[in-house]
Amino acid sequence: MAKLIENLAESVPAWGAKVAYGEKTTVDGRELVPVALVAFGFGGGEGSGDMPASEKTPAGRGEGSGGGGGGWAVPIGAYIDGPDGLRFRPNTIALAVVAVPLVTALGAALAVIVGAARYSGRH
Repeated sequence: MAKLIENLAESVPAWGAKVAYGEKTTVDGRELVPVALVAFGFGGGEGSGDMPASEKTPAGRGEGSGGGGGGWAVPIGAYIDGPDGLRFRPNTIALAVVAVPLVTALGAALAVIVGAARYSGRH
């Protein structure tokens, strides 16, 4: 298990949010390539047998291990071939759904910074 966690930890810098392009398809006689923002991650844990008797499992062992992972993809638009050439058409609904929490978090952070600046200016 420890070797698996080390291998995952070594590959983490290569992960992160990336843009992914789907298979080229034809819809209503127009070719398009879907585009999505994709992110994923994994985690793992491991226990030890060096635990007090009160914390050990009913079987008398204090060992454990576990892991998990997850990911998400947001369809941000598509490249569509048309009379004007290849153009990117954003998925405005998905972009709005993603932008609302980001703008809210940015506004909240800005409010805290402005509040702290006002408070420090009074003293």
